[in-house]
Amino acid sequence: MTSRRIFLGGLLSGLANAALGEAPTVSLRPQLRPDGSRKKAATGAEVLIREAKLGGRVGCAVVDVKSGLVLERVEAQSGHPPASVTKAVTALYALDVLGAGYRFKTRLMATGPVENGVLKGDLVLVGGGDPTLDTDGLADMARKLKLTGVHEVKGKFLVYGGALPFTRAVDEDQPEQVGYNPAVSGLNLNYNRVHFQWKKSGKGYDVTMDARTAKYRPDVRVSRMTIEDRKGPVYTYTDGGSFDSWTVARKFLGKSGSRWLPVRKPEAYAGEVFGTLARSHGIVLRLPDVVATLPEGRVLVTRQSDMLREILRDMLKYSTNLTAELVGQMATKIRKGEVSSIRSSAREMSHWAREALGMKGARLVDHSGLGGQSRLSAEAMAKALAVVNPQGELRPILKHIVLKDSKGRKNKNHPVKVMAKTGTLYFVSGLAGYMTAADGTEMAFAIFAADRERRDALPKKLSDRPPGASSWNSRAKKLQQKLIERWGTVYGS
Repeated sequence: MTSRRIFLGGLLSGLANAALGEAPTVSLRPQLRPDGSRKKAATGAEVLIREAKLGGRVGCAVVDVKSGLVLERVEAQSGHPPASVTKAVTALYALDVLGAGYRFKTRLMATGPVENGVLKGDLVLVGGGDPTLDTDGLADMARKLKLTGVHEVKGKFLVYGGALPFTRAVDEDQPEQVGYNPAVSGLNLNYNRVHFQWKKSGKGYDVTMDARTAKYRPDVRVSRMTIEDRKGPVYTYTDGGSFDSWTVARKFLGKSGSRWLPVRKPEAYAGEVFGTLARSHGIVLRLPDVVATLPEGRVLVTRQSDMLREILRDMLKYSTNLTAELVGQMATKIRKGEVSSIRSSAREMSHWAREALGMKGARLVDHSGLGGQSRLSAEAMAKALAVVNPQGELRPILKHIVLKDSKGRKNKNHPVKVMAKTGTLYFVSGLAGYMTAADGTEMAFAIFAADRERRDALPKKLSDRPPGASSWNSRAKKLQQKLIERWGTVYGS
């Protein structure tokens, strides 16, 4: 199946012919020095990269948006780990295939008739891949179910998440307890995170595991916590069959605290929370059963997400991995008619990026950038951003990156304005987007830095930040700003 809207239309002619071909690496508008001589866009970027002392490799490219010409490049055609910059590609993919107005749907279905308020059949909670469904949303669905007149379900309460394939974790190399690496399914709740809270009480602790939002705080049993006396590790996880079984080392708890933990059984999690909310409305309902096959039935309640454009805006702002994996997989399902895994979907997105955006060499292993094996080149990324700019869909939903002054403070009055997507892994840093120089010159850019030797030496499922990672990341971000300021000075007025 081809793209639903032929995303680029005629953009791959005209502007794209320049952007995708070989182009000069000097300024389109040579500037006069005070003595009247002309200066070229020399290899100043290489000097800045050497001074940053990051080790590994750095690739960067900047492209004039109006003409598509490459203004400067360093190691720009080599593949680098893009980290969460991948999400910008995912956003373009989803906008192309699904459209900015696409809405995810979560439904309640009945397999039998409703007579005198009694559903004589099964009630089915059906996920539609919505990455933003939360406890408030399920509460609204429970309320609407009551408004249909249902006050008892004689049959089973079934939960179905098969609209998209189940994945236990986005990236199995990540620490088990990090909330940004949850399970992925066709039915997801609260970004598949559960809230763990503890407070010292006498010689022990009061512990809660709940699915809280601003309005509700239902306790859950699908995720359980046990406090143990041990030196370490801080957390352990085992599959309890019908529940997630967590332990935490007592010595790390202190007097009180809380954190979000990932959910590995998202369908059961959503089913338990919905059941609690439905019973609060007086609806008699059995405990949930997760099913792999969707039964036939009629829809009683439908909940729609916000439009995709707004979902993607939040994804790019907060860099939510779950959202990226869900919208990417749904785009592949619509584009190809099926999707079997995150990796196969990422391969399809990579093919689309090479075909539709001219991103030569794009090789992505997921839609979020959490997997460190993905590769993009800085030049391919920058050129693609220049090509899609006239479409006007990505740039407005990118995050405004505020540059800093000489003391490291955010400078909202900085003459160079940047809208971009960041990407960070240990010893990996990326930034790609659009910059506007003081004179209004618009450029697309990409900067990828990675010390792969240091990253590859890290142990699997690292629980603590490795030595040197923070200072490396700080130097990488300073380099990004220096490159942006250089381009704003050399190619602007």
